[in-house]
Amino acid sequence: MACPCFYPVARLHGAPQSPYAPLGDTWSGTCRAEPASEWQPDDATLRRACNFGYVRGKCPRAPADGPDAVRFSVSHDQAGTVRIDWVVEKAQLPFAHGALEYSRAAGAFQPAHPDACIARQAQAYLNSYLTRKGERNPGLG
Repeated sequence: MACPCFYPVARLHGAPQSPYAPLGDTWSGTCRAEPASEWQPDDATLRRACNFGYVRGKCPRAPADGPDAVRFSVSHDQAGTVRIDWVVEKAQLPFAHGALEYSRAAGAFQPAHPDACIARQAQAYLNSYLTRKGERNPGLG
């Protein structure tokens, strides 16, 4: 369950690959909790809060009354399409949910999630998933 304000950029160097990381791997990235500015979290914050969600009380930038985690899972992978279900949580309860479909032929989610952070997290999750399957990485490093 990553923080809903986390925008992953690249796999975190020196972090072991872990199928238990909510995005499939641990990622570096930026915080978009304050829309007017991005913030580069330090390594400890990335590992403790950004990548693992439930940020209230762990991160001073976390919105006081907003959702605090996003979780992803692959629910379908065949015929050139990977379906990823997502759930945004607030206080460990579902807040919003849906599904995204990634087309291998197009190399993109169709359509993309409208929230930039959730869209990027879904891409990171997909990247980790396909890497473990030995497939070409669809973006992100």
